[in-house]
Amino acid sequence: MKKRLIIILLTIIIVGMGLPGAAPGSSPDDIRFEPRRTDQNVRLELRGTGLLRYMAFVKVYAGALYLPADVPSEQALSDVPKRLEVEYLRAFKGPDVGRATWAAIRKNVGDRLFEQLRPQIELHNSLYVDVAPGDRYALTYVPGKGTSLELNGRTLGTIEGAHFAAALFAIWLGPAPINTAFKAELLGES
Repeated sequence: MKKRLIIILLTIIIVGMGLPGAAPGSSPDDIRFEPRRTDQNVRLELRGTGLLRYMAFVKVYAGALYLPADVPSEQALSDVPKRLEVEYLRAFKGPDVGRATWAAIRKNVGDRLFEQLRPQIELHNSLYVDVAPGDRYALTYVPGKGTSLELNGRTLGTIEGAHFAAALFAIWLGPAPINTAFKAELLGES
């Protein structure tokens, strides 16, 4: 029971409550995101940015979503290239980020798919390391190649599979996102 309570509290702290903040395409809280990215020969355009907060006043991280210019926002979880950058405003332990990722994926996919993806999720979560304010994780999915996890521009690993990518990006963009306002900001809809 105590372990479950700790995991729930960590998840709340990490994924928190976002509030509408930055306008689409701008950079929240003076954090700069590039207007376009070319990753693995795929050109991606900044779709939106947001600032995730906990309890309305604790800034957790700023995020930016990149998609191909011709991909509608409602297709962000389909088998299309995408990139999510998250710059932390607070320090977190790598295992805590992994536990929050685990819980958020579970909320967005059914039990059967979750069990099928378990090995990929475990491998992905093992890549997380401690982060300090100013550190930036990036997730980049390229169809046929997989989802790469980077920390401050250094690739930590790549996990194959379109279903894994959709489940991972669903943390922010899925039917049960960490915060609906933050999702709308990333998709450029707020």
